[in-house]
Amino acid sequence: MNSNQHPAARDQLGTRAVVLLAVASAIVTANAYYIHPIIGRVAESFGVSAGLIGAVPAFNQIALALGVLLLLPLGDRMTNRTLVALCLSAQVLALLAMATVQRYALFVAASTLLGFFTITPYLLPAYASKRVDGTRLGFVTALLTTGVVFGVQFSRLGSGVIAEQLGWRAVYWIAAALMACAVVALPLLMGPEAPLHRDRREPYAKLLLSLIRLPGRFPDVMVSGLIQGLSFAIFLAMWMGIGLHLTGPRLQLGTDIVGYLAAASAIGLMTTPRLGRWADGLGAEGARIRMAVAQFTAVASLALASYDWRLLIVPVVATAVSGPLIDITGRMTLLNRAPEIRTRLMSLYITLMFLGGGFGSWSGTLAYDALGWWGTVGLCLSLSSIACLLALHQHRRAVNAAAHPV
Repeated sequence: MNSNQHPAARDQLGTRAVVLLAVASAIVTANAYYIHPIIGRVAESFGVSAGLIGAVPAFNQIALALGVLLLLPLGDRMTNRTLVALCLSAQVLALLAMATVQRYALFVAASTLLGFFTITPYLLPAYASKRVDGTRLGFVTALLTTGVVFGVQFSRLGSGVIAEQLGWRAVYWIAAALMACAVVALPLLMGPEAPLHRDRREPYAKLLLSLIRLPGRFPDVMVSGLIQGLSFAIFLAMWMGIGLHLTGPRLQLGTDIVGYLAAASAIGLMTTPRLGRWADGLGAEGARIRMAVAQFTAVASLALASYDWRLLIVPVVATAVSGPLIDITGRMTLLNRAPEIRTRLMSLYITLMFLGGGFGSWSGTLAYDALGWWGTVGLCLSLSSIACLLALHQHRRAVNAAAHPV
């Protein structure tokens, strides 16, 4: 057996098992995105401004980055099943708090706690990568990413419709119930795992310190994380702007309209697995530069919404196709590394992604608060330009490396 192959890889995960893991990822992922359609209503409920309400998604994303940085490395020390069960249980408590608290500061605190323990969707790719053949890595990663994409779509559509009919707090009551089901089902789905031999367990402090050395050893993975951080910032800034723009005093549309608009991006559920196979053949860097350019074009079309909000369908659909594949290609640059460091590389990648998400969440609400819809457009175009330049740089490096192998 290859010395780099994890022993558990002999227990190959079939497509059905990967799909079920993707469904679990969707339920967990959804928690961070319920706020998108209802952000204006939540701000009104607590009596805070459009700029200040951005603290809710921003702190959630920053806490998620810290959770990934501090908790995800434990996947190299303890069984993934145990770590998942602990994190899911903490999230149930956080959602119950969000459904009941009456003070804005407590709501922000509960949302922040929720984000800190939302590591399961980012633990599962490393878990699955040790149990599938390398030739299926892009396809399996795409399926798990599709679960994350579905969670985002489900959350925004469900949140918008439920809030319009039952009030925004009902959204978090239902989310808590779904997570309670996940607490029971996901550990059963993952099944028992053999714990690492005591001699192979690294001290937790050593695991964290090893993260400091990894960026120097794998700079291309760090750039991948930065590109994904920018892409995620674009996505969140765009949806913060959409939520505030459509439900604001000018248009006065319902939260369900925001949800229905978000449902259009479900096209990503159909395109992501196919594009994952396409990326397997083309290569991560080549596929990523093409999707970064497609994302820039989509962001530019946000300007059309200043004439008619229904034209938002163009950038919503286009970013739903390009955004997930930028993430997939970024993960492909790290999930083909030695199994014993994949979880820590994923920690760094996801940390950069959600730091970008935190920046995009708050800067998105601040840009809209200051300049209206054109503030949203300008911010997203700036971020997309930087992502394209970085993706082009990495593509050129990959082409040169292939032409001049060491």
